[in-house]
Amino acid sequence: MDFIHQGQKSMDDSYERERRERRERRERGERGERGDRGEEETEGGERSKVREEKDKEKEINAIKERYLGIIKKKRRVRRLNDRKFVFDWAADEDTSVDYNPLYKERHCVQMFGRGHIAGIDLKAQIKDQSKFYGELMEQRRTKEEKDQEIKRLNKVKQRELKQKWDDRHWTQKSLEEMIERDWRIFREDYSITTKGGRIPNPLRTWKEASLTDEIDSIIKDLGYKEPTPIQRQAIPIGLQNRDIIGVAETGSGKTLAFLIPLLIWIESLPKIVRNEDADQGPYAIILAPTRELAQQIEEETLKFGRRLGIRTVAVIGGLSREDQGFKLRMGCEIVIATPGRLIDVLENRYLVLSQCTYVVMDEADRMIDMGFEPDVQKILEYLPVTNQKPDTEEAEDVEKLKANFSTKNKYRQTVMFTATMPPQVERLARSYLRRPAVVYIGSAGKPTERTQQVVYLVKEGEKKNKLKEILNRGIEPPIIIFVNQKKGCDVLARSLEKMGFNACTLHGGKGQEQREFALNNLKQGAKDILVATDVAGRGIDIQDVSMVINYDMSKNIEGKDEQR
Repeated sequence: MDFIHQGQKSMDDSYERERRERRERRERGERGERGDRGEEETEGGERSKVREEKDKEKEINAIKERYLGIIKKKRRVRRLNDRKFVFDWAADEDTSVDYNPLYKERHCVQMFGRGHIAGIDLKAQIKDQSKFYGELMEQRRTKEEKDQEIKRLNKVKQRELKQKWDDRHWTQKSLEEMIERDWRIFREDYSITTKGGRIPNPLRTWKEASLTDEIDSIIKDLGYKEPTPIQRQAIPIGLQNRDIIGVAETGSGKTLAFLIPLLIWIESLPKIVRNEDADQGPYAIILAPTRELAQQIEEETLKFGRRLGIRTVAVIGGLSREDQGFKLRMGCEIVIATPGRLIDVLENRYLVLSQCTYVVMDEADRMIDMGFEPDVQKILEYLPVTNQKPDTEEAEDVEKLKANFSTKNKYRQTVMFTATMPPQVERLARSYLRRPAVVYIGSAGKPTERTQQVVYLVKEGEKKNKLKEILNRGIEPPIIIFVNQKKGCDVLARSLEKMGFNACTLHGGKGQEQREFALNNLKQGAKDILVATDVAGRGIDIQDVSMVINYDMSKNIEGKDEQR
């Protein structure tokens, strides 16, 4: 009872009641916090799930956008009002009273080809000016002029169409129908290569050379049906009074290649002038390395000179200098000489070169090999310098050269023919030729395709036996055997005679009559074999030579390539 009584007393006590209320409030607060924490945990889990779903959706959308593409929606622009501003004037609002063409048509300033207006596009100005002048010329043309222009344009179009689709070979075309492609094929067919500017097209036939009637008839009588490759290209260049360097193999027709332009040049001089100036020397000199080649050139020149009235004198060693001097004093147009004898004649005043304006150096590389380079330079120093071509583009100008060709005071024309092009020949050409046109036939430095070459490596003591073996194969004469020394030439010829072969010799130790006799015996068939030094190595015209044997090794390969 006491317990109950104390309990009631404590409940009625204000202090105890306040403590009890505070405890209850604290307990209720603790229970509320535990409930809030549970609710927060529940809400956090739901938010994480929503976030994961959104991330997955974004990832799926990104994949679709990457591989499928998404059509972007255009943003719709909201117009503030539907009214449009009108920029054009209404017809009733035009306040202009009259029409002024100055404002409508823009003035075009014509500069007459003397500059342009600054600040305006240059191309536009050129286009406008061309249009203006074209319209002006069109207004000034008459009806006949317009018709002629239309016909001319139609001809040009027809010619272009014909050339474009014309696949005929150059042999089936006329000279007017030839185009650049045809000339290129023509040069390839004849292995013609040229260097230098403004080189004319080669000859296809003798008729296209436009030679004089007398020379045409001589060519026909001599049986020259078609020009050789070197003649096809060198003759048109020579007719332009231009310097030439011709590189071609021996026996390719180089003599006629320089002889025809020379004869036409001499024919252009008046006959009376030639007689009055006989004491002034010849009009042309032809240099050859050997006597035999000089005589051969003389024979070819006389075939034309006798009928054209052109006098020729050969100045070579082995003949009387006084007789040659007498012929020179009688007057001549062409002198054919070897360098040594020509120097002798010039120094002894048998000959002057005061009016010589045409110089030919045949087999120039051979002359250099034989040591004639100083003599050739000395001869060229005797020539007058007043008629030398200028070393400018004028030396290549066809019109100026042709104009000079028809006058008496002609430019000097220098022509050089060679089988090879060593540095010494190039140096000589650079010194005395002016802007030359270079013509190559075939491949320079290579043997001719018509020659089959065989090399035998034998000892010195076995050479005669090998030579006998080769000669006993039944090869048809004539046969030429080259040796290096004059003594070896005579020894080998005697050995061949003992073997039963019919042989003769030709070298520098023999007199001129003996050398001519040996060559004539071989040409006429009296002898089958000619044993010679390199004196006979260049330019000797012996028909139907079946074999050439180089018994001794040459000092250079090019020398033996050209001995045939």
